[in-house]
Amino acid sequence: MTCTECTCAALMNNAIAWNCIADNNTCQLISNNSLDISQFEWMTNASCFFQKLPPAFLLTTTSTSISTTLTSTSTSTASTSASTSTSTSTTTTNTAAQWNSTAVTVAGSAGGTSGLTASLLSFPYILRLDSSNALYISDYGNNRIQKWILGDLNGTTIAGLANGTAGTSLNTLKSPVGLALDSNDNMYVVDKLNSRVTFWPNGASSGSVVAGTGTAGSGNNQLNRPNAIELVESTGTLYISDMSNYRIIQYLSNASSGTVVAGGNGEGLGITQLYSPFGFTFDSSTNSLVIADYYANHVVRWVLGASNWILLAGSLGGTSGNSATLLHNPVAVALDQYGNLYVSDTGNHRIQFFLAGQSSGTTLAGVNGSPGTSATQLNQPYGILLDSQLNLYVADYNNNRVQKFSRY
Repeated sequence: MTCTECTCAALMNNAIAWNCIADNNTCQLISNNSLDISQFEWMTNASCFFQKLPPAFLLTTTSTSISTTLTSTSTSTASTSASTSTSTSTTTTNTAAQWNSTAVTVAGSAGGTSGLTASLLSFPYILRLDSSNALYISDYGNNRIQKWILGDLNGTTIAGLANGTAGTSLNTLKSPVGLALDSNDNMYVVDKLNSRVTFWPNGASSGSVVAGTGTAGSGNNQLNRPNAIELVESTGTLYISDMSNYRIIQYLSNASSGTVVAGGNGEGLGITQLYSPFGFTFDSSTNSLVIADYYANHVVRWVLGASNWILLAGSLGGTSGNSATLLHNPVAVALDQYGNLYVSDTGNHRIQFFLAGQSSGTTLAGVNGSPGTSATQLNQPYGILLDSQLNLYVADYNNNRVQKFSRY
């Protein structure tokens, strides 16, 4: 379409502004700058094509400052009295957030092809960004960790073997899942089917075992199909989701065994139990773990030191579903700096967004219940990651690719 046609469309539809993109024959109409409705409205007519963009959200952060004033009073009898007054001020900052529902493939094949070459992935699982904003991907089906500089067509193997061979030696991996990086880009890898966690110094060609024994078990020095990992770098503490032991276990720095901090009471739906905790994140603001409990179809918060969880999203009783308040086999979670929750709702092929304190979610990415390879679809999304600009990265597991959904 021409820019003249775009201008006509804008006038006919009472747009307050418009943008003609001649390169792809697209016309963008801006109908309202309020956050109460979708900012961009698109339509189809005889001359042009428009696409409806997702809703916008207000991300709110509140800070409180307290100031104290000391006042001294002198009297003629040389005695002195003092009084204090305290004032409190609260500042609330609102930030607009809106994500493009059409993704860009940043790693792997846009069409969903799997493979062993440097340009392909096989069941990507967990994502991390290093200090240079390069993407680290646990290439689960290829038994390796790939480093992918954003914008490049190929990745580089930084742990495991580039040819995908699985093994038990310290230079090999067997179905790696969880990743954690410290500020020097040293890496912790959850070597799932070897029932261990290995530490790989930056640039090293092999790792060393820091948790687990290499044999599946339920002892505090053992792991059984471990999945995700979080590092608290200030203390060197590791948290590991020990999936088939239905627990999350804590390893203090240089410890040879761990301590159960969540679950460990057998599989189940009780508030003291977990039912295959796949992914989780550490929330330093509340000293808690936010856990995607896969078979329980919900996300819970477990405050460290507590004996039970608190429900954040999904069904208390484990019911699965695809409504705004239900989940189906959630795999991963992420939190932003505002306390909002992002959930990889794997069985529903979507990423759900829950404003802080709310139990009803909104689909940010994917099409509810509709797997596929188009740029708007996902097929069993697993790991999710937010960068500093709140762009959303998704490990599109069954499509063998990593998708980026940009924040406006």
